Order: sequence, then structure tokens, then C-alpha cells
Amino acid sequence: MHPYDLYLNALSERASAMRDRVLDWVNVPSGSYDIAGLDRMAAKLKDAFAGLGGECEEIALEPQTAIDARGEKALLPLGKALRFRKRPDAPIRVFLGIHYDVVYGDAQRAQPLAQREGDLLRASGACDAKGGIAILLHALEAFEASPWAERVGWEILLNPDEEIGSPGSLPLLKEAAARNHFGLLYEPCLADGNLVGARKGSGNFAAVMRGRASHAGRDPHLGRNAVHALAEFVVALDHLGRRYGGLTVNVGKIEGGGALNRVPDLAIARFNLRVRDGEDQRVVEGFLRAQAEEFSRREGYVLSIHGNFTSPPKPLEARGLALLEAVAGFGRELGMDLKWQPSGGVSDGNKLAAAGLPNVDTLGARGGDIHSPDEWLDLNSLAERARLTALLLMKAGSGEWAWPVS
Repeated sequence: MHPYDLYLNALSERASAMRDRVLDWVNVPSGSYDIAGLDRMAAKLKDAFAGLGGECEEIALEPQTAIDARGEKALLPLGKALRFRKRPDAPIRVFLGIHYDVVYGDAQRAQPLAQREGDLLRASGACDAKGGIAILLHALEAFEASPWAERVGWEILLNPDEEIGSPGSLPLLKEAAARNHFGLLYEPCLADGNLVGARKGSGNFAAVMRGRASHAGRDPHLGRNAVHALAEFVVALDHLGRRYGGLTVNVGKIEGGGALNRVPDLAIARFNLRVRDGEDQRVVEGFLRAQAEEFSRREGYVLSIHGNFTSPPKPLEARGLALLEAVAGFGRELGMDLKWQPSGGVSDGNKLAAAGLPNVDTLGARGGDIHSPDEWLDLNSLAERARLTALLLMKAGSGEWAWPVS
């Protein structure tokens, strides 16, 4: 029996406690803009992580700048980030992170949040990513109980805004990237248990089309229909996505208009764009600028584009690949045959990689249908994935696995 096994077996014995913790957490609605729900969730997390013995900071985030229904800039309040640090001067320093906001929050208050079906749990945020938080916590508890913890310092960031692009926590991620040697993030693994390698870049945008109002019957020729013009823009955006194979276009919401006897003077399209690489991003940014200029040259119209690429593309570079290979090797020791594949999804791992920190960002729970009302979590994956992280940390602390720290 290897000395690691004592602590890995203890994690298997804690499987029931991990399930109970996730069941408790998913019954706290914590949508990205539900400040009251986020505050309740943060209080539970502070209590749960206190036993690790690290220094805890509760960090207020700057509000998010967004476009409101009038097409004007508005400030949206964000929840608080939680940062825990222990042994910041240790020779090996690792960043561990995951978000505690979820896609569905307020809309589910009137119905049961969690439904247990044997070893499956259906609930908003169960897999993405409250199961991941439990994995991170219990893996660190096992590691801290081991004799190899003293050589490894760790920093945890639990942020409340990842599902909306981490607009407030980006500075905290950049700080963490500068003072750690590698990163571990607890986004869900793929439904088959495998990992994500390269990721697309992503940005959220709002196109605000302004026209001119008039009476739809008496003076339609005096009006400039913003809804009609915006529809042209949306079609052009869709055509761009069809021409470039690496570009993903999703127009998620359109607003505008009002009374049917009035030519509408305002329409807004909110959309997400995903790109493979920097070249795709430059093409898209050039297209958006050209569209704004073209429509604004029309008499009576102005098109303004708001937003940017908040998550740069995450190519699979040499250090990221080496870290993935190491994780897969540890998985084999635990009977897991881990592979990886590219994904159109993004995570805070994109931002960390862009800031120079190699990371594996799918060490979280196994499940599926994330970002839908049918999201599910395989409860058996909690202890399994916690064992993977614990083994990595113990091997780093013992010196059996050496990651370059220069």
C-alpha cells in the first residue's frame, strides 16, 4: 500500500458527505445577478472552507457595465469574490478556482431546486459548478491532512460572475496568474469523464440600432424603422458565421419596438460570438466596425456596437499540454482513462492562460445538459474527481512529480 492511498481512501469514505454538501448548496439559488442569493451562497462557502486554515478575503467587485433596454450604459452590481490563500511563499504554488454563480437562479425559486434520481442529481448549478466546488474543497482537505502539504502553497478563487464572463473578477484572475505556477479549475468534465484541451474565445455584445419614430399610417416615409435595420444586421452577422467555419454566432435576445402604429426608433440585439484564434477575432472585430459605419451612413440611422471578447482563445500550447498529460497520467493510476478534446465553451482558464498561467480547467464533476433546466450531476463522480486532484497535489508536495516553477 502506498502512503498516498491512506488519504485517497479517506476521500472515497467521504463520498456521502460530499453528496450532502452539494445537495445543500444547490438549494441556494445563486444566479449571476441575484445578489441576495449569492450572498447566502458565499456565507455557506466561507463556513465550508474555513476548516482548511487559509487566510480568507471577501472581495467586492466593480459593477458590470451593460446596455439597458433604452440602449444606454448602466451599472449592474455583482456579488463578492472569495479568495483563500495558504503558504503563499511555498516553493510550489498552485491556483485553484471555480465560480459559484449559476445560469438559472431566480426563475426556479417557485419550484423545487433539486431532484435526486438515484445517483443522479438534477438541479441548476449541480454540475456547473457546485459539484466542482465540493471536489476542490474535499481534495484540499485530504491534501492538508497529508504529510506533503508544507511544500505546496495554494490560492483559491470562488467568483460570482463567471457565467457572465467574469467582468468583475478578471483583475483577481490576472493577479493569481502572476504569482502561481499552474492552475486547476473545476468546470465540469465532459459527460464521458474526459477533459477539455483547447478552447474557443468568446465575447458578449449588444448592437444598438437607432432610427426615427413616426406615425406608421400617416407619415411612414418620415420614419426610419430601427427593427427593420437591425434585422438586416442580424442576417449579415449570421452570414458571416456561415462563411467562417471557426466562428460561432448566437443571437440570444432582440428587443425593440412598441405600438404597432408607430415606426420604432430603437432596437437592440444581444449576441455571443466565439472564435478559434486571434485571426478569427480580428475578422469579426473588423466586420462589426464596418457594419456600424455602414448603417450609420444611412440618413436617420445610427448603429453602435458595445461589448468585447472577454475570454481570449485558449490554444493548447506546450505547457498546457504537459499539464494535461500529467493529469491523465495520475488518472491512469486511479483507473481513469482520461483523454481531451477541443471545446467551443470557455472558462476562466482562457483568461488565466492568456495571462501566462498553464491550467487544466475541467477537473470538476461529471454530468450534462449544463446551462439548461435539465442539468444533471453524476454524484459518483464527486469522490472520483477529488481523488484525482488530491493525488496530483500529494505528488507535487512529495517531489515525485516536479512541475517547472521558474
